[in-house]
Amino acid sequence: MPKWVKVWKFTGNPRIIMRGSGVFPTMGDGLKAVGGAPLGVSPSVAVVDGAGTVIGWTEAAEQLTGYPAADIVGRPVGVLLPPGGEGLPRTGLTEVRRRDGGAVIVKAEAAPLTLGDEPGHWLVTAVPAASDLSTGTGALLELLGSSFPVAMALWDRDLRCVWLNEAARQLSHGYPHYRIGRRLTEAIEGIDTEALQDVMRRVLDGGPPVIDREGLWSHRGEERVMSVSLFPLEGADGRPLGVCSVVLDFSTSQARDRLRLLREASVRLGSTLDVMKTGQELAELAVRALADHVTVDLAEAMLPTERLQRPVTTEAGLPVLRRVGVASVDEEMRDGASLWMRDETVPVPWGSPVMEVLHSRRPHFEPVLDMSGNWAVLDRDRVRAFHAAGLHSLIAVPLEAGSDVLGVAIFGRTVNPAPFTRDDLMLAEELVTRASFSLENALQYTRERLTTLALQRDLLPHDLRGSATVEVASRYLPCTHEKVGGDWYDVIHLPGDRIALVVGDVTGHGITAAATMGRLRTAVRTLANLELPPDQLLTHLDQLLADDARGFEAAGATCLYAVHDPRAGRFTMATAGHPPPAIVAPSGEVTFPSLPVGPPIGVGLGPYQAYDVHLPAGTVLALYTDGLIERRRTDLDAGMAKLGAVLSRATSRPATLDGVCTDVIDSLVGDAPAEDDIALLVARTRA
Repeated sequence: MPKWVKVWKFTGNPRIIMRGSGVFPTMGDGLKAVGGAPLGVSPSVAVVDGAGTVIGWTEAAEQLTGYPAADIVGRPVGVLLPPGGEGLPRTGLTEVRRRDGGAVIVKAEAAPLTLGDEPGHWLVTAVPAASDLSTGTGALLELLGSSFPVAMALWDRDLRCVWLNEAARQLSHGYPHYRIGRRLTEAIEGIDTEALQDVMRRVLDGGPPVIDREGLWSHRGEERVMSVSLFPLEGADGRPLGVCSVVLDFSTSQARDRLRLLREASVRLGSTLDVMKTGQELAELAVRALADHVTVDLAEAMLPTERLQRPVTTEAGLPVLRRVGVASVDEEMRDGASLWMRDETVPVPWGSPVMEVLHSRRPHFEPVLDMSGNWAVLDRDRVRAFHAAGLHSLIAVPLEAGSDVLGVAIFGRTVNPAPFTRDDLMLAEELVTRASFSLENALQYTRERLTTLALQRDLLPHDLRGSATVEVASRYLPCTHEKVGGDWYDVIHLPGDRIALVVGDVTGHGITAAATMGRLRTAVRTLANLELPPDQLLTHLDQLLADDARGFEAAGATCLYAVHDPRAGRFTMATAGHPPPAIVAPSGEVTFPSLPVGPPIGVGLGPYQAYDVHLPAGTVLALYTDGLIERRRTDLDAGMAKLGAVLSRATSRPATLDGVCTDVIDSLVGDAPAEDDIALLVARTRA
């Protein structure tokens, strides 16, 4: 079967001449290669009829695809297209399948063609994308890519390298995958590319581009710190044809130190949800690595406080900052020349550079610090401290969170004689940006915690009173690390000199748990006033939570309800998934009664069973939540045993119930942070 030998076209309309079953446009003046390819690159040309059948083929097309004319002419053009392809585009990048199963990315052009009296044919040209310099712009881009100091490479859908620039070729001696035709899937000793392959495939499958992914590359004893970015290379039909990789080498000493500092910032900043600690972490992180002296000040108005009123501005209307972080290479400077220590208020005069930073939200950058202008006139105290410290170069960066300005971080150099550079400014801004996110989270957490704590304390009983037959005392400790929970206690006076003791623990933490606790406490009081026995009260409470699950967002709660009848000299109690009380006899013996344990309330699996226990005068009864006895490394049995020992010692000597509560908390909690909320209610029977 004849095949095309050469195909040209006029800059005007081509004249088509039939030779056997081959098609050849004639040659004339003003020639250029079909598809706009340069004379050094032969385009691959094919003719497709209206039914999508290949009826013409060139040697260049055979070289491109591996299909000789005898094997492709007469077959559908879909043989050359990737799975799911609908047809060759008029103009644009696309993928062509080779006979060996591989693929090549080409720039294709398809133009309508009339053969004699038969319209509907198409003249299709294709040039490998990596060699397409058909326009002046393409040549400039090729020149830019080749001379660009950043390693750039193109990879097809099989993760085969199809193009790379000179900077990428420089990597090939240590990383052989950077060579035309090599695949990332090829195993090379000492190089693990599986993670990179996974990321590339996600990008090819429509995932988002990967920007600035840091990694340590190691091969043959050579280590390099790299930043990799990956972008999809889309064809004319919107389908990804390959991936463009951009690699930045941060292996130089300065770049590596900066990268290490940012990596450390990602780990250290915000390690706790404490505003003061986060501010101090930023100051300590930047000292020596960037500056000799660092201070972090936050606006008083942004800081949460348990006080209802606080001055957020001075009498002159100036904003008040509070120092939350300070660090220096010189301890004397940190402790003296800083002028303001941690947790002290820091005034900001109008017109001073610090005030300008807060108002403009732009950094103040003075490589060579000149304190003869605004600094000296408007901020004398700060200038005096700077002079005393020998500070000669300064950067001030605003701390921002959304639309709010949180405060300002100031970086200064004293011992290091080199002035700050623009690169130092960029590094300082990056550190401050990361710290701002952590500070915003810490501020939000602290505000929510204080709000929840205030709600919790308001909902707990304020005037806890016993009776003529029962003396009571209590303690409540909020959780130190997590959000405040829904632990509560109560003392309810009933007719007939009876008294009810209640302790409970709502599942979850935060405002929802505290609000649910308040509703449960109200519900228990309402049901208690109906004089329901403990088992029936818990059954009604369980049904209430189960029926009103939409109102009670918490999953449930545990509860222990006990009623003392002085005439009978006994306690009647029932428990809903709650730890048993500790009973200290007048002799000092401590027991934990085996109560019939019912399910937590809110599950709807009641009813509950009551339990009677006779207690003589002088008996101490301790009700508590599991935060008192449970620790991460201690089980409940060990915690209960320790509680019993402490109660036995505390009640063996004359002591008030307040003193007993203090001994229990000091012995079981001490100075360690509380891992969970703790509620403790202690009662002692009287004759």
